Amino acid sequence: MIDWVDVILRETLLFAAVGLFIGGLDDFMIDLIWIVRLLWRRQIVFRIYAPASMENLAPPDQPGRIAILIGAWAEDAVIGKMLRTALARIDHEDYRIYVGTYANDPRTINEVRRIARADGRVRLVEDGVDGPTTKGECLNRIWRALLRDETIEGVRYKAVVLHDAEDVIHSAELRLFDRMIEHFDLVQLPVLPLPSPGSRWIAGHYCDEFAEAHGRQLVVREALGAGVPSAGVGCAISREAMARMAMQGRGKPFDENCLTEDYEIGLRLADLGYRGAFVSVPATKGGLPVATRAHFPERIGPAVRQKTRWMVGIALAGWDRLGWQGHWAELWMRLRDRRALLAALVLSVGYASLLLWAASTAGHFAAATRPAPLPQGLILLLQINGVLLLRRAGMRFVSVRKFYGVREALYAIPRIFPSNVIAMLAARRALGEYWKLLRGGTLKWDKTRHIFPEALPAE
Repeated sequence: MIDWVDVILRETLLFAAVGLFIGGLDDFMIDLIWIVRLLWRRQIVFRIYAPASMENLAPPDQPGRIAILIGAWAEDAVIGKMLRTALARIDHEDYRIYVGTYANDPRTINEVRRIARADGRVRLVEDGVDGPTTKGECLNRIWRALLRDETIEGVRYKAVVLHDAEDVIHSAELRLFDRMIEHFDLVQLPVLPLPSPGSRWIAGHYCDEFAEAHGRQLVVREALGAGVPSAGVGCAISREAMARMAMQGRGKPFDENCLTEDYEIGLRLADLGYRGAFVSVPATKGGLPVATRAHFPERIGPAVRQKTRWMVGIALAGWDRLGWQGHWAELWMRLRDRRALLAALVLSVGYASLLLWAASTAGHFAAATRPAPLPQGLILLLQINGVLLLRRAGMRFVSVRKFYGVREALYAIPRIFPSNVIAMLAARRALGEYWKLLRGGTLKWDKTRHIFPEALPAE
């Protein structure tokens, strides 16, 4: 029996080692490009030009009105706090917040209506539609309301900004968008999840992943000329680009049959030749960037459901809907976006190998025998993977420390394990959900419960 365990152990170990090596090498190339770019900017660019911050950012050439679009289904617990905070914080002279609601969600409607009556900068959009539909459908209804307002008031919006009902909007966000949208058709700001003291390991892993994604990976993506995907929040789209998307969608800029319409719209704009940019500008010199802050799921169930939606929309349906096109960098980035399921498989086999190794060790100890030695090539591959793992942990520490400090950065290293567990559980669920869609299942807004922070984060 122990011999069979050893055979299975070698095979699973080889599969996991090869998969981890390929993934680790892929991540290493991203980190290498990021380091080279960082050194170039520090040693060359910043000796000629001062690093940008909101303190030295030039004002827009032609200031314009900006619309913030928020889809709200069952958000009565947070939408009032979010709107009041945004209205008090936002430093911009001309904007309007559109909130799309559903007829069978009177609590959310009443929350928004109370604020809209008191402040004309908030516009309630209620069209008698029962929910939940999809977020894309809700955003399209908001878009039509925006067009009606443009016709009635005779003022054309300069840009459309996407946000969720639980977001904490930075006070300088719209001023930054007003300037940058004159140079790009899509502008994505960093998204920084808020740490939750009561959920250090579940909610905390979002801090780690977004710190890496918005601290390094999107920076590299833009530097290589690949399309910048929207995160769905803290993202501005030019009015011209919105009109083009609406024309393509027969009046609907957002795809209503999509789980990740925000991710797709960035790549669709890139395919049409529009320019996107990831913009990370500190509010003050040497300070934190202008970013969207929000709480993420604090329990494993909601976290798995959220990751499931991302995997289905990006790794599975995204493959079908967006295909493979563009230059080498675009293809590379789309491959990275869609590797989540394969990565989860490799991780599952890797953890299974650890259990088999424990069983093999215990079996040989009981039988007073020694296992056959592993092939030298496999040992070398495992050693390389060990180095790549240490490199990954180090880069995660650096990324998290930049935004959250040393304490969270230290937690980030052991949080790799719960992050992997959530990814594996989400991958399993994603396959089942995608199979339902292939068999004619309907899409609906599978959202998680949101909370708004009691104490606002410092800017």
